[in-house]
Amino acid sequence: MIGWLSGRVLHELRNGALLVDVQGVGYEVHVASSEAPKFDELIELFIFTVVRADAIQLFGFHTLEDREFFELLLATPGVGPSTALGALRTMSVSELAYAIESDDAKKVATISGIGPKTASRIVLELKGKVFVDGVYESSEPVEHVDAAIDDALRALGYTSHEIRDALRDVTLPSDESAALRRALQLLRRP
Repeated sequence: MIGWLSGRVLHELRNGALLVDVQGVGYEVHVASSEAPKFDELIELFIFTVVRADAIQLFGFHTLEDREFFELLLATPGVGPSTALGALRTMSVSELAYAIESDDAKKVATISGIGPKTASRIVLELKGKVFVDGVYESSEPVEHVDAAIDDALRALGYTSHEIRDALRDVTLPSDESAALRRALQLLRRP
């Protein structure tokens, strides 16, 4: 089984997968992150390999924690690789773990491809099994950051983790444009 890959991004395919060149071999990897890496960017991915009679599929994750959470989701009846990948493309591991631990099946049902019954099953099956560094975080990206600011920062390519870390314990101005400028200053500092 392939457990990890390091290579350069050659192309993003129409199905959302990345074509990754690893020393002259091109691997098609379905990546959980909603952030599209740049062409020729060097990436490292933890891989989960699915072997079926008709195909071998590779699913890539930027962290081992994300891959392990993907595997937990797969253990839920009715959740296959595409659905689990869609869940991690929609929400961060922390957001999804918080929704599961707080019995928020409605939040889980907002994920494309997951209806109310499957969402309830995910919550029922995984509650008490999902730990993210022993801490659950609010399903809101950062409690004092307006959703519009968070959306704008994500559109600029920042991850929810980067946003949360940079804006922790920071009070942003109430004016959206001033808040966005301040958030960008904080995210750009070394």
